[in-house]
Amino acid sequence: NYYGRASAPEMEDASDALEAARILADAGALKQSAVDYMHPEVGVKTTDGACFARCYFNRFSAPETEEDEFADERAEILADALALKKAAVDYLHPEIGVTCVDPTLFGRNYYGRASAPEMEDASDALEAARILADAGALKQSAVDYMHPEVGVKTTDGACFARCYFNRFSAPETEEDEFADERAEILADALALKKAAVDYLHPEIGVTCVDPTLFGRNYYGRAS
Repeated sequence: NYYGRASAPEMEDASDALEAARILADAGALKQSAVDYMHPEVGVKTTDGACFARCYFNRFSAPETEEDEFADERAEILADALALKKAAVDYLHPEIGVTCVDPTLFGRNYYGRASAPEMEDASDALEAARILADAGALKQSAVDYMHPEVGVKTTDGACFARCYFNRFSAPETEEDEFADERAEILADALALKKAAVDYLHPEIGVTCVDPTLFGRNYYGRAS
């Protein structure tokens, strides 16, 4: 026998051959299903006149679908919204930078262009900032000095201070009673000084800006 000779190639059993045929048939069916799913535009071809089917999307139990016009309009609206979102992200996050994979695109730096306004150096900008900060601190010191009635405002509960006038090293001050008495004595002395000046210098005359005051001549009176 040609197939049973000693030099004949090894042959598989009939059962193994049937199993291999079934596996290949299953693989072919799976491949056909995959092709039908990935390429619906090919359509279904059959030569059996007894085969018929209804459209899956137009069946009575199919969920309601929107029309092509509305679907296209919705797609355009979503595309516009996506473009606006990208523009907002680019504006709010300039640190991200511009990413492009098109080698034909190029651009120049907005701040380094020839027509850009002259910019100060970083060192000059820092120096200007320091000067402005010093000026602001000096202004605050001047305001605090000229307006002590404003007071000191702080929100730090750990901050505290002692009174300048009640500190241990403060010079001795007189009591309110003595201060009031001294002020009254000085006022009396000033009044006496004014009376003495009026007596010793009659040529000065009496000056008054109150129109309701009037008087008669002592020497020309009726009595």
